[in-house]
Amino acid sequence: MSFASIAPTRFFSAVVLTAAALLTGCAAPRTYDYTRFNEAKPRSILVLPPVNQSVDIKATYSLLSHSSKPLAEAGYYVLPVALVDETFRENGLSQADDIHAVDLKKLNEIFGADAVLYLTVKRYGSTYYVFGSATVVEAQARLVDARSGALLWDGTASASSEEGKSNNNGLVGMLITAALQQIISTVNDQSHEIAGIAGHRLLSVRAGNGILPGPRYPMASK
Repeated sequence: MSFASIAPTRFFSAVVLTAAALLTGCAAPRTYDYTRFNEAKPRSILVLPPVNQSVDIKATYSLLSHSSKPLAEAGYYVLPVALVDETFRENGLSQADDIHAVDLKKLNEIFGADAVLYLTVKRYGSTYYVFGSATVVEAQARLVDARSGALLWDGTASASSEEGKSNNNGLVGMLITAALQQIISTVNDQSHEIAGIAGHRLLSVRAGNGILPGPRYPMASK
């Protein structure tokens, strides 16, 4: 057998093995290191008003209003966000950036929570393009031990109004759908609803890299 007949076979095998390795690497889910989380075992969480990096001023309190429910369902006691917000205002703090800069020891002294949740809104609102529009909300979270300052967990989640939709109506149908979507988006802002979905994804117990179940989680006692 000649060298010419062997080389293509070896080359093809190498390509297949390389592709398989790349696909395996891409398919591997991110596994979070929960060592500090398990050591801290937080029972109560103080949620700070989210820092808003979007252009919509409603983003902060929209996401904040959706934060307590998933955390409570995850098994944690969440300090009432309205009372927390009022406490900050009474002390001259109304901007989320300023609140996030408050010393951790001071937060622990005033509120006494086991952990502090820092939220950031990365995207919030509708984006318009040629064949339609999409309302997108993206948020990040960091859970910090209120006593030591150690990072216990962090995560990112997003939601879009375009999820699950397909464009199989042809060019004319897509243009008509786009026009209708823009009219609906202008009349009825979906951002708050989409923020609820993103907040639930971000702060709910989920496999792989989600927040861990708290002491009051239904499955914790089983």
